[in-house]
This record gives sequence, structure tokens and C-alpha cells, in this order.
Amino acid sequence: MNANTDAIRPSWSDRILNRIEKTGNALPHPATLFLIFSGIVLLFSAIGTIFGWQVTMDVIDRSTNETVRRTVAVNNLLNGEGFAYILTSLVTNFTSFAPLGTVLVAMLGVGIAEKGGLISSFLKVTVLNAPRALVTAIVVFLGVLSNVASDAGYVVLVPLGAIVFMSFGRHPLAGMAAAFAGVSGGYSANLLLGTLDPLLGGLTTEAAKIIDDSYVVTATANWFFMIASTFLITILGSLVTEKIVEPRLGKWEGELKTADGLTKDEKKGLIAALVTMVAMYTLLLIVALPADSVMRDPVTGSLGDNSLIIRGIVPLLALSFFLPGLAYAFAAGTMKSDKEVVNALSDTMSSMGGYLVLAFTAAQFIAWFNYTGLGTIIAFNGANFLESIGFTGFPLIVSFIIIAAFINLFMGSASAKWAIMAPIFVPLMMRMGYSPELTQLAYRIGDSTTNIISPLMSYFAVIVAFASEYDKKAGMGTIISLMVPFSIVFLIGWIVLLGLWMLLGLPIGPGVLMTL
Repeated sequence: MNANTDAIRPSWSDRILNRIEKTGNALPHPATLFLIFSGIVLLFSAIGTIFGWQVTMDVIDRSTNETVRRTVAVNNLLNGEGFAYILTSLVTNFTSFAPLGTVLVAMLGVGIAEKGGLISSFLKVTVLNAPRALVTAIVVFLGVLSNVASDAGYVVLVPLGAIVFMSFGRHPLAGMAAAFAGVSGGYSANLLLGTLDPLLGGLTTEAAKIIDDSYVVTATANWFFMIASTFLITILGSLVTEKIVEPRLGKWEGELKTADGLTKDEKKGLIAALVTMVAMYTLLLIVALPADSVMRDPVTGSLGDNSLIIRGIVPLLALSFFLPGLAYAFAAGTMKSDKEVVNALSDTMSSMGGYLVLAFTAAQFIAWFNYTGLGTIIAFNGANFLESIGFTGFPLIVSFIIIAAFINLFMGSASAKWAIMAPIFVPLMMRMGYSPELTQLAYRIGDSTTNIISPLMSYFAVIVAFASEYDKKAGMGTIISLMVPFSIVFLIGWIVLLGLWMLLGLPIGPGVLMTL
């Protein structure tokens, strides 16, 4: 009797995972969470007014670089003046929400490249032509690159990674795990900028304005660190696959399959896309090279932080996907008229409906939080408390990374989590002298490392379905047991890299330092 009971009793790890899944599923939709948090802001604005919450602090006026004394008291949203603010700002809070336009514009370009077939064909041609010795590294590397295009990595590269490994006589689940580790575990690493970069930058900008109204976080805020992280994740992902995951899975004894190669039309499309991309960047280079180019910083003449290239990075990002994607679609025959192009763009915008609802509720929460002054008061008092107990520097950053990684187990959306966390942590870190860009970077590290073990990650069920093709008994526990080594090694590796970056005082993006 006891033996039978033990046989069917879930293991401790299964019980923990089931609890995570149950807790996460019990949470309201992120849009509902923002409404709840907005209600809490309303309540505490009234309580703060009653008890006279306020802080007096010295701040630097960025226009004059002079230190001025500033007193911030709580503004009540539940009196007549507050109610008038809510009504009159409801629309502008949404339309001026920094991430809104940037994400929609970027998605127009990415949508054409994805729906026209360019991204899928690029992933196929690269993986299928990979040398045997480099196949693991290339699968992980392409997984990292593919996260600029939303769903493509999950839908195309993860199953393709399994087939490619199997064609070399290796276990398909190891190939699937390597691809998944790159796509999702390496979500905050890339050589290229993606749609998430302007989205998170916009949210960070809104949070930074709680302390400094003029502060702007660009899409390139973490770019240098992301580039270095691409090679870190590729190396670590390859080592974990070949030294830990693959030996544990053992030799593949099942049927061998091979992936289909590119069709003639797909090859034509890729050539057209390559020619278009080379022409686009050659033209951009020619325009940017002259010392008096409009693309340069009008004061310093550089191509750095205040240049038109950096300030116009989102439209340039959209064009980098749109023009090659369009060339591919017409050359490959996946689109044949302007109507099909417009329909593809319409489909892309239709898929953003959920994001618009989320953006509306998040915009109100952040605007109200900013208006009340609660963020400044929390940041000032929180920073003073942390300094009083000596909890600053690298240990503080590491703790924040771990908090973000833990929260990610229960809430899937990266932007929704950051919209909740940024108004608290960005001002707090600013008060302690750390740049908003560094706080955003620390969040991204924590968020990425537990994507691959969170049952609430939006594509987790899809990955389980892919795995079941090669192991009929595969379930949620199977995938998490495969991915836990990646998660742990990525977290440790990223923290070490960040520590070295901070020690050397390197910029994390163009013109972006870790401290204010």
C-alpha cells in the first residue's frame, strides 16, 4: 500500500512547480492588476494627505547643473482638484505614454518581416548550413537573435533545433532545449535592437520622471551590455547543452528526421532582402559620414547619444525590418500586391489589441503615481533606509535581480512586470546614485533567466507540445528539469558579467553610464 502511495505521490519539485502554476493562474490579468494598483494609489494619496507625508531633499537642476532644495508633499487624488486631474488627463496619459507609439511603429516593420517569411527563412538557412562542431552554438546564438521578432524563435527555431540535432544523431530534446534557452533565456541579450527595447525604455522614462522631469531613457540604453551578453549566453548555453543536458538525456534511439531545405522562391527572397539591407545601410553610412551631416549631434558632431541616429532609432529599426521584409515577400511571392502588404500590417496591429488595453491601464497607474508624489517619498525614504543599514552597491543590484527573477515565476509579461516595478525601484535607485538604465538592465537580467522555467511564460505550453513529439511522457516537469541548469548558469554568469562591468565602469549603452 505504501509503495503504491509513494509511486503516485508528486515529488517535492513537482509540488513546488504546481504551486507556482496555481498561484500564477490565480492572479488577475495584468490590466486588472493595474486597475487594482491605481485604486491603491487613490487610497494612499488620501491617507498621505491626512497624515502630512512629505520629504525635503536636494536635487540637481539639469538645466543649470545647480543643486536646489525641493519639498514634495502628497497630492490627494480623492479631492476636487485630484478628481479634475483624473478626468482631464485620462486621454493624454494614454496618448503620451512613452512606450505606446514606439512599440506600434517598431511592430509595423517587424510584422512585415515575420508575416512575409523573411525571419523564418533566415533561421532555416543559417541552422541547416551549420557545421557539426558549431551546431549547438549556432542554435543558441540564433535563438538570442530571434527574440527581436517576437514569436518567430518559439514557432520556428525551437522545433527546428530539435530536428537539426536529430539529423546529426543527437537527442532532439537537447536541440530544443538549446534553442529555447537562446530564445527565451537570452531575452535580454542581442546584437540588434528589438521591440522590447523601446518598450522598456519608455516605461523607465516614465518612472525616472518621478525624480527628474527631463530624463529620457532611449531604446539603446542597454545595447553595449546586450551585445556582450549575446556571446556570454551563446557560450554558456552551448556548454550547458553539451556538458549537462545532453549527457543526461543519453543517446537518441528514435527515428532520424531531417528538415526540409529552402525552396527556390525562399532563396530568391533572401537574396533580395540582403541586397535591400546592404543598400539601406550603405545609404545611411554615406549620409552620416560628412562632418556636417544632419545625422550627427548638432553640438559635438558625433554619432553618439544626441545624434539623429540615436534619437531616430525606432523608425530606423522599423525600416530595417520593413524594407528587407518587403523585398523578401515580393521576391519570394509570399505577397504580391499592396493590398496584401496592408493586410499583413493590419494583422500585426490587430495582434496588438491586448497591448493597447494593457498600455491604457498602465499609463493611468504610472501617471497617478507620479502626480501623487508617493513615488518620490517612497524612493527618498527607501534610499535613506538602505543607506542607513549599509545595503548599497553591487549586493543591492544582485538582490534586485533575484527579486525580478522570482516575480517572473508568477507573472509572464515582461512589460507588465516592469510597469509595476519601475515606478518604485527606478526612483529609489536614482536616489542612491544609480542610473535608470542600470536598474532597467538589472531587471532584464532577472526577468530573462527564469523565463525558461516559468510555467506562466506564454509559450511554455507550446514547448511542452513540441517535446511530446519525441517523448510521449514529456510534460511541464520534463521541460523545467531540462531548463533549470540553463537558468542557474545564466543567472550566475550574467551577475558575474555585470559585476565586472561595474568594476570597470564601462558604459552599458551609447553615452549611458551606470551612475548618475
